[in-house]
Amino acid sequence: QVQLVESGGGLVQAGGSLRLSCAASGSIFSINAMGWYRQAPGKQRELVATIAWFGGTNYLDSVKGRFTISRDNAKNTVYLQMNSLKPEDTAVYYCYAAIASRSAAYRDYWGQGTQVTVSS
Repeated sequence: QVQLVESGGGLVQAGGSLRLSCAASGSIFSINAMGWYRQAPGKQRELVATIAWFGGTNYLDSVKGRFTISRDNAKNTVYLQMNSLKPEDTAVYYCYAAIASRSAAYRDYWGQGTQVTVSS
């Protein structure tokens, strides 16, 4: 059984910072890509950032230069450092990871979501 547990969301004023963390645990054999999605009320879920196992990254255009994704492979953890936050960043943030367990091939796993609210 594999699970992802997120932490770090909350309420912050515009211009502030938050750091999200997502730790994978369970019967993990290997982790490929990891990343973060977000979903605002009334909007579709969108991909915010991804990071490959070797560290290559991709970002949503609207967060480039403000958000930084990183990972600690020894801890099976992915992070999202969010700076210069804007009210439009308000959403539920979900982490995901492509994980091969000891009994199954790679599949995507999702965290439970963490609320980020940016006040103006």
